[in-house]
Amino acid sequence: MSKEFVLNTIIGDGSNVVGDVETRGFTRVDGSVRGNLHSKGRIVISEKARMKSDVSGTTITIGGVVYGNVIASERLVVLASGLVMGDIITRRIQADDGCLIHGKVAVCSTAEEWDATIAKYQDIKDIRLALSSSKESKKWKK
Repeated sequence: MSKEFVLNTIIGDGSNVVGDVETRGFTRVDGSVRGNLHSKGRIVISEKARMKSDVSGTTITIGGVVYGNVIASERLVVLASGLVMGDIITRRIQADDGCLIHGKVAVCSTAEEWDATIAKYQDIKDIRLALSSSKESKKWKK
């Protein structure tokens, strides 16, 4: 069996994770995650999963709810039961009939387009972080 398909991490049904999760291999989510999920491998988000997370991995399959941005460096599959409330960046996408995607979708066909799109996404993310940090510091100065 290829290492790519070896199950590395399971967040089981009924599990609640608060905080960022980083994995190196195949990851399956059946529970709830509130925090970013980053994997260097494949990710499966089952129909039962509920996530308030930015999600990144190689090939991502979404059958549940993801409230956050999704970056799939190889391929994204959103099943009929899937809901994505956020922006998507990928090289290939399959959106099954009945799924719901609410956000911008960027499908990059070349390496140059991929690099430029990811760089732009990181810039926007950094700006939002800086703005939210300055709002928080102003709130505490009052």
